[in-house]
Formats: sequence, C-alpha cells, structure tokens
Amino acid sequence: MTAGPAGTEAGPSVQDEPGQDRAGTRRLASAPSRVLCCSATWRPSLTATHTKSLALALQGGGAHGAFTWGVLDRLIEDERIAIDGISGASAGAVNAAALAAGLLAGGRDGARANLAALWRRVSGLTRFNPLNTGPVGRLAHRMDRGDGSPSQIAIELLTRVFAPHQINPLDINPLREILTELIDVEALRRAHAIPLFIAATNVATGRVRIFENAELTVDTLLASACLPQLNQALCIDSEFYWDGGFAANPPLFPLIANGRAADILIVQVEAPHREALPVSAADIRNRLSQIVFNATLLREIDALAYMRRMCESLLPTGNRLARRIRKLHLHSVDGGSAMNELSASSKLTPDRHFVERLRDLGRAQAEHWLARNFDALGRRSTIDLGEAGAAVQADSGG
Repeated sequence: MTAGPAGTEAGPSVQDEPGQDRAGTRRLASAPSRVLCCSATWRPSLTATHTKSLALALQGGGAHGAFTWGVLDRLIEDERIAIDGISGASAGAVNAAALAAGLLAGGRDGARANLAALWRRVSGLTRFNPLNTGPVGRLAHRMDRGDGSPSQIAIELLTRVFAPHQINPLDINPLREILTELIDVEALRRAHAIPLFIAATNVATGRVRIFENAELTVDTLLASACLPQLNQALCIDSEFYWDGGFAANPPLFPLIANGRAADILIVQVEAPHREALPVSAADIRNRLSQIVFNATLLREIDALAYMRRMCESLLPTGNRLARRIRKLHLHSVDGGSAMNELSASSKLTPDRHFVERLRDLGRAQAEHWLARNFDALGRRSTIDLGEAGAAVQADSGG
C-alpha cells in the first residue's frame, strides 16, 4: 500500500487493545486519539460546533516515528479538536514541524499531505541501500521481530566500528533536502504559526535545549534528529547538539508553561511497558533502548506529580503555573504489543512497507483512543500514573 494523498483513508490496520480500568483510565502504556488544529494565536475556521483544545507531545524513534504519522493523520481529521501547541524530539520534532507547516499552507488536508510526503520521501531513501533491496531483504524487514534485516545488522556493525566523520566525512544528510523542500521554517517563525517546542541534546552538558518558533531552522530540526552513530553533531550558536530524545523524549514542561490547553496527549513511540522478561540478546537490547528513551519522559511525569502536590498544598491559587498544573490532564497513545515486538535496529531502516504498516497501526490506535476517551478531554486524565504520579488522579477536576 502506498502513502495516499490528503483525504484518502489508510488501509486495514492492526489494533492492539490497551488495558484500561472501569473508569476508562489506563496505565501509561497504550491507547489513541483525533485532532483539528489551532493555537493561541493562529485560529483557522472551525466547522465543528464544539471544539476541545489539545497540546501534543511527540516522542522520537527514527523510522518508528511513522506510528506518530498515523496517529496525527487520524487526529487531523477530527474537527472537534484544536491543537494548542506541539513539542517533539527527533522524529517527533520532524513530524511536529511537517504538521505545523502543512496546516499553515493548506489546513487539515495540507497537513495530512505534508506528513505523507515526508514519510514517502524518507522511505524512498532506502532504495539506495543495496542490503535493503530485493524480496529477501524486504521480507526480513517486514517480519522483523528482533534479529533484524541484513541492512540493520550491517548498519549496527558499521556504527560500532566507525564514527560518523569516518563513514560520512562530507556530512551529507539527505534529510536536509527533504526538510528544506517540505517545511517552510520562515512561515513557522511567524506569530500566527502553531507554537512548537523542539528538543535537542547539548553534547557538552547533556542538557536539553528547547528551540521555539523564533529559533526554528532546518539545522535545529536536524539537530533534534541527529543520531550520533550516523550523523555528525550539529553546531548551533557555537554549541554542538545530538538527538533530542536523549534529554527530553518528549518535553512536557514547555507545553505546560507556555500553552493554554488543559489536555496534553503524549504520543509514545517507545513501548512503555513490557510484561515478558527479555532473555535473548536482541530482546535485552530492545528493552534497554525502550527504557533509556522513556526515562526522560518518566522523570518529567515524576516531577509533574511532585509539583502538583506542592501546588495543591503550598503555592498560592493566584499563581498561573500552579493553576495550570492543578487543572492539567494527561493522555497517552502508543502502539502496545505491536511496537514491543519491533527491534531497536528497525528504527534505522524506514522501508516503505514498514512505515506504512506503522502508519496504519497509528491510525487504528488513534481511532480507538478517540472513541473511548474523547469525552474525557477537558474533564480528567485518561492515564494512571501509578505511584510516581499519584498526585495526578484520573478523576481530577479541571
């Protein structure tokens, strides 16, 4: 199945049932959702009678970011939802910029078309990889359950021995041309664009830097998606940056501090929960990758839970941030067991059939989340944060 133009429906997709309790609340593990688009300054015409404002936090994950494409594709169709702002790291940052640029250029249809064009172009890059072509290579990739295709194995071995400046001394990044053609960063820097918060990791300090609209360039997006195994660090303002997923995947606090929406939907690419104990070498590597790239998100949620307790007991009611945190509702959508089965190495080879399969999964999960949780928007959280987020109760008022 090929990526269709705006307005076309994706084909049949696999849907994983997320675990939920009787109140419709679930652990931070699996679920989906829909959206229209709007920010504090940019207000497109809304045809729906009732709209709900929603902020999006998009995880990174290389080729696995095609799952986020599917979620966004489904959300954009729903005229009941207005997007207040988007944060993202790595592939999440690229998805965020493509969505925002498409919305400015052509509304919801323009956003869907721009996301489809982005992933069509990205998946097209694999045709230049001789290890990823032919029926055997494609079959191995589509059926990957952790051992990897020949292409993935070769890339892993190559990046363990050679540094990016040895593999690619001219620092040629085909993603630069794609972003330059599809994302009008000049338009995104204007006041009427959707607020964006793009994360990158400072190589020297290990701290996150958030690039907002006024600072957006193709280089800031490339910095957010800079995998140090494959790409040379991006230099911005005399500082070097790697993939934003190392320091904030995705960042939540910029949406809280700068946004107005009471609801934040986290689109998780990294599987948040795994029942079975990993025992094979491949499963151990995959689970380690999931833990590492979810760690920053869980730390932010822990901090948010602590701040909420503080806001409820100590901070004055007139404090804007305290009011925002008290009334905040968190939601999450992920790919469940289907994403759990994918190897970490598959993030590096965005084969067309593979990304389309993830897109379809994202659409199905978003459809399921909307059907089950849309009415909760503006009223309560739909994820149970457990002991780490005990202060953020699923039945909290807003």
